[in-house]
Amino acid sequence: MFDYSLNIAGSEWMIIIFVAIVLILGTGKLPGAAKKLGKAVNEYNKAKNEIQDQMEIGEEQSAKITGPVETEREKLEIMAKSMGVNVEKTDDELRKMISEKMGQKKDEPENKE
Repeated sequence: MFDYSLNIAGSEWMIIIFVAIVLILGTGKLPGAAKKLGKAVNEYNKAKNEIQDQMEIGEEQSAKITGPVETEREKLEIMAKSMGVNVEKTDDELRKMISEKMGQKKDEPENKE
């Protein structure tokens, strides 16, 4: 029969929503509501950026293993880089730091009975 279609664009919806908010909240509460909304959006963006930064740091620190390692030193360097340890150390220092990062103490006996 009658086909009523509302051809309302995006900007018109924004005006309708703004008028509805003013009618619901009144002009006195509108600045406070806008301030709270702004803080919420700011916190969301801050958290999103922190997560993205952490993901980028993780990608940079993750070890890229393309094939089998050929030497013990190469294996130690890959493990150290993935744990954020400086690889400019001797093999023994790297082993010790990797063990500490993994929460294992090399000098402690495994079983005391």
